[in-house]
Amino acid sequence: MKLLIANRGEIALRIIRTCRKLGIRTVLVYSDPDDGSLPLRYADERYPLHGSTPADTYLNIPKLIHAATNSSCDAVHPGYGFLSEEEKFVRACEENDLIFVGPNSAAMAKLGNKLQGRRTMKDSGVPVIPGPESPLNNEDEAVRAASEIGYPVILKAVYGGGGRGMRVANNAEETRRYFRITKLEAFSAFGRQEIYVEKRLQNPRHIEIQAVADKHGKVVSLGERECSIQRRHQKLVEEAPSIALDDDLREQLNNASKKGLTAAGYTNAGTVEFLLEKTGEFYFLEVNKRLQVEHLVTELTTGIDIVEEQLKIASTSTLDLSQNEVHVKGWAINCRINAEDPRKDFAPSPGKVLVYHPPSGPGIRVDSALFSGCEIPEYYDSLIAKLSAYGTNRLDAIRRMKVALNEIEILGVPTTVPLHRELMRDEHFIRGDFDTTYLSELLPRLKSSVSEFERIAAVVAAVERAKAPRSRHLKKTHGSPSRWRTAARAQAMSGR
Repeated sequence: MKLLIANRGEIALRIIRTCRKLGIRTVLVYSDPDDGSLPLRYADERYPLHGSTPADTYLNIPKLIHAATNSSCDAVHPGYGFLSEEEKFVRACEENDLIFVGPNSAAMAKLGNKLQGRRTMKDSGVPVIPGPESPLNNEDEAVRAASEIGYPVILKAVYGGGGRGMRVANNAEETRRYFRITKLEAFSAFGRQEIYVEKRLQNPRHIEIQAVADKHGKVVSLGERECSIQRRHQKLVEEAPSIALDDDLREQLNNASKKGLTAAGYTNAGTVEFLLEKTGEFYFLEVNKRLQVEHLVTELTTGIDIVEEQLKIASTSTLDLSQNEVHVKGWAINCRINAEDPRKDFAPSPGKVLVYHPPSGPGIRVDSALFSGCEIPEYYDSLIAKLSAYGTNRLDAIRRMKVALNEIEILGVPTTVPLHRELMRDEHFIRGDFDTTYLSELLPRLKSSVSEFERIAAVVAAVERAKAPRSRHLKKTHGSPSRWRTAARAQAMSGR
């Protein structure tokens, strides 16, 4: 098999590593800003897309299909984001005799539209969040539907995901105002303006089930992930397993996921997401029809290479793995490291990384395409690294994560590392006492600590920039403490 990787950054590098293990040749497409990126050094072939914006490059279906056929590729791996869940892209691959590493276009159609996904799950007996089964046509219709469901409600884009195109309304006035705003956000993010409304659950947890399936109807669960630590509906920390589940509830969620995926005729890797209430009741949220950002924690706790399973299913149509071969051991936690400025409401912070030093040690895994001197382009998502820690139990994993967060060095751009450091010290998090509202309540206190830390880090970065012209390569003096750790110690001494 020869594989085109229709993505960039750390996920492209992640896919390349498994392909090299399996002896699969890779072709990596790249935009102009990504020329010189780390994944290009390891791909077998490189194919320029000529352009900078996502629309001109990683979202351009004709360009990607041309790159695949021109490079004599057999298959396409979309990674996550960009076109990974776009039915038109899957269909284009099928029409050009390219294997799409993911579900086929029929399954994508059943689940790509969130309302259609709700109907598919509901018909298979999986509980869904209360709400009408059709898009909203106008404000009056939105208000009527919201009143019938009961406030608060969430207005959501029918297409897309990633926390975009979502607004919470607490009354009729907000429903009218957010109806217009949500439609505009949906069209801007996904090119489709259809929206719907559903009940907003009070303080739920966000639990997801990772599964793999083949074309013969075999579905295997790889266990759950806890994804309740979120900001603006976007995940920041994920765990496997979840402290909120007992064996009975875990079995119920696994069975519901399998039923829903089977009903959709789903193939390859997919994730079924649920909202879990304190009463133990759960409701289907959506299916992510691709490799998840947080797949690391599942791989660490099961020992299963999910990308390898994806490629095997795509090439043979058969899943060799059986359910009794899946054993979840230990605990894993993943922190998403974003290039965002905590002092500016976590605005994206593209720029040059002056110094990058990843942590290491027992149980530590880092997926990243960073290196000292690399540029973080302004055109793409702010996720720049995924830092995971594995331990024999949850407390052991937290302790290892604390060590790793103190070791990691990223100078030149603000990041969310200080926030994660504070989070791992929070008593509520350590006890597992949180839900999807947790971070919004905790953030004001964290931002105070983060701002002070980032102020110190900004001074350090300025010093590094001043030194940069005198040397082509920034080097850390052997035996001296890192500047990032010096900043951390200064913060600790200040009592924050």
